[in-house]
Amino acid sequence: MDSHSHPLHTHTHTRTHGGDGGPVRVLVVDDEPDLTEILSGLLSGEGWRVLTAADGASAVTAARVFRPHAVVLDRMLPDMDGLRVLRQLRGDLEHVCVLFLTARDTVEDRIAGIAAGGDDYVTKPFSLDELLARLRGLLRRAGMAHEAHEAGGTGADRLVVGDLVMDEAAREVTRGGDPVELTRTEFELLRLLMRNPRRALSKAQILDHVWSYDFGGHAHVVELYISYLRKKLDMGRSTMIHTVRGVGYILKPEP
Repeated sequence: MDSHSHPLHTHTHTRTHGGDGGPVRVLVVDDEPDLTEILSGLLSGEGWRVLTAADGASAVTAARVFRPHAVVLDRMLPDMDGLRVLRQLRGDLEHVCVLFLTARDTVEDRIAGIAAGGDDYVTKPFSLDELLARLRGLLRRAGMAHEAHEAGGTGADRLVVGDLVMDEAAREVTRGGDPVELTRTEFELLRLLMRNPRRALSKAQILDHVWSYDFGGHAHVVELYISYLRKKLDMGRSTMIHTVRGVGYILKPEP
């Protein structure tokens, strides 16, 4: 690939598309030119439009114009931490998928990235196949409601457990008629629980279905997101997500 060419061309074999019907747009943010060139070639080969940035300020500026569906973001940039970049990106692009790249692989660093709003986490060095698979998974989950809506889903997209109601197509949740604002990951976690009411799900099952991988064997991220959901769902009401000691979690209304 010509290192001077702008990596924004698309291929006719595109399968994954953005929510607006056009090709998926991915912003790659890393200060290693060789790596960004490799990733540009890999992702362009998927038929996706790819733009690169070498620092946080450039990434934020580019994102406002490019409007990416996904961002591959290095945690350690020359001008600012990737977490700060993520917060600025979320201010303009609330639903963008964010995949962190980092040399930091401690549990604390992983949780910090996810807690800040990241959707996935890949440590360097990494497999290109693994990165691509994870990015596809993020985009697929982010586009599920759009695809269901296009397919004409109506009542089948409505999940009800007690006074908790989820409209999968509209991506709206209410409890007792009151709206509950959820992030994309919180929504996917709740959807899994609501599709399996009164059934105990292990942390491993939740990791596999919501994050599509075992998060390095660490279940801390599940505990973190369960606590987020409980705070938003309960709000003075009875608890719906119960801990099953030694197993995992179960969603059921109080009798």
